[in-house]
Amino acid sequence: MRLVFLTVICLSFVSCNKLGLSSGDQVPRLVMFVGADISGSFLKSKNFEDSLDFTAHYLHAHLNGLGGLEKPHALFVGSIGGDKPNEPKTLFPIETFENESVDGIRKKLTKIFPKTKSNPFTDYNAFFKQIASTVKSRKLVLKPISVVMISDGKPDVPGSRGEKGFRSIDLKPLELLSRSVTVRLLYTDAVVGMGWQTKVPRQRVKVWTQDAAVMRGWKDPKTFRRGIAFSNQERFFDWVQNNVDFNVRAQSVN
Repeated sequence: MRLVFLTVICLSFVSCNKLGLSSGDQVPRLVMFVGADISGSFLKSKNFEDSLDFTAHYLHAHLNGLGGLEKPHALFVGSIGGDKPNEPKTLFPIETFENESVDGIRKKLTKIFPKTKSNPFTDYNAFFKQIASTVKSRKLVLKPISVVMISDGKPDVPGSRGEKGFRSIDLKPLELLSRSVTVRLLYTDAVVGMGWQTKVPRQRVKVWTQDAAVMRGWKDPKTFRRGIAFSNQERFFDWVQNNVDFNVRAQSVN
């Protein structure tokens, strides 16, 4: 019995060492998907460059667990949309961004999402299907999932506008992946955000939206203080937790 106990302790110690954790740390469980909208309308907007700046800081903070932000077990970053409907896109894994500075992550985001090439379609449904496929193939089912979308959120569905456009957004592929799936739409506006929250059909998937006018506030001097090391930007980390990583309640929409 003692031998079995010691074996379990040793295996746990080895597992923690491989993950760079001490024996008192918890193994990360969060699975993050970050999608950027590089359609013409958002790519040419005043929010695009700001959104990549924010995303670089956001990813670096999460990857390093700064300010109490949750470290991800897995991370995938890709574009929302393509040259044609239902086109799968490359999802760049966590290794692409690990051990990079904020500036290093920003440079990689610039290469992944160049302003010189836009997607004709912003295909949220294809993005959700690809997330579901990735979660299943990587055996990440049942882990908490956070889907962060950098987009104006306007449905790009031929022949479907207004309420029909929102109701054509299909979150069903995400419904049974985990007990905790949250879709966060950043850099939208109040009207579109309300459409996502009240008109997009769903049962268990949680939806949170944040307006571009609020998102641009991340770099306010009172929030992001100049001359302070990023690891000590507590006001910024608090701002992220209160405005982006907000703990959303589930709301069923039929």
